[in-house]
Amino acid sequence: MGWMNRLWRDECGGETIEYALILGLIVVTAIAVIGTVGTKVLARWTSVNSSL
Repeated sequence: MGWMNRLWRDECGGETIEYALILGLIVVTAIAVIGTVGTKVLARWTSVNSSL
């Protein structure tokens, strides 16, 4: 039971979890933005290519 109490009161690693969550949110947002912008760029490139 002593190790359970130490584990419960231990506050180390909380910041690491917060940083991991923030990083995950940034990655998901970047993937969404790149997907949206990439589709528009591909459409523009196809338009320019077909007009040549």
